[in-house]
Amino acid sequence: MSAGTNRVVVDISMSLDGYVTAPGPDMEHGLGRGGEVLHEWAMSERTEADAALLDETAATGAVVMGRRLFDFVDGPNGWHGDLGYGGERDQSSQPPYFVVTRKAPATRRLSGDFTFVTSGIADAVAQARAAADRKDVVVMGGASVCAQAVGAGLADRLRVHIAPVLLGGGTPLFEHLGTGPIPLEAEEVVQTPRAVHVTYRVGE
Repeated sequence: MSAGTNRVVVDISMSLDGYVTAPGPDMEHGLGRGGEVLHEWAMSERTEADAALLDETAATGAVVMGRRLFDFVDGPNGWHGDLGYGGERDQSSQPPYFVVTRKAPATRRLSGDFTFVTSGIADAVAQARAAADRKDVVVMGGASVCAQAVGAGLADRLRVHIAPVLLGGGTPLFEHLGTGPIPLEAEEVVQTPRAVHVTYRVGE
């Protein structure tokens, strides 16, 4: 478990059968073919309760993501204009981003504050916590980075947005967790038409 005054929150959407993308994710289909249903709660069909959760996430102090996710959001079908971190909103004020990668990209399209961390998930989270001051750090994906953060004991909270769909395949969230059982304590459950939002306290 991480120490300090700010929390590390792993925050990700998944299907009821545990996938964070549908089959075939690529640069054109970041969520796989048919995976858009995972984010309907945050996009086309969000309610006031969904929007409140997005507002809470958008107010975070720093964000950690993996290189594959960065490549998509930085690509031609990724973030643009008022569509970015936290969904559709004014993106003029953004948190700093820390990207876990083996090698920094030579160029990028997005103009936000991106730091490319080649020394692993623990160092990326440490740098993010320092930058976040006392605000939360959000680990937003993809699946591998989220699993690494939980498996390494870096996460204080796990917030999963469970979409009402069985994808039957795709990218599993915790396929490579690499640990024994990790106890979770349900802290908050919010149900909306397009997702059940569950926040767990992560045990040691």
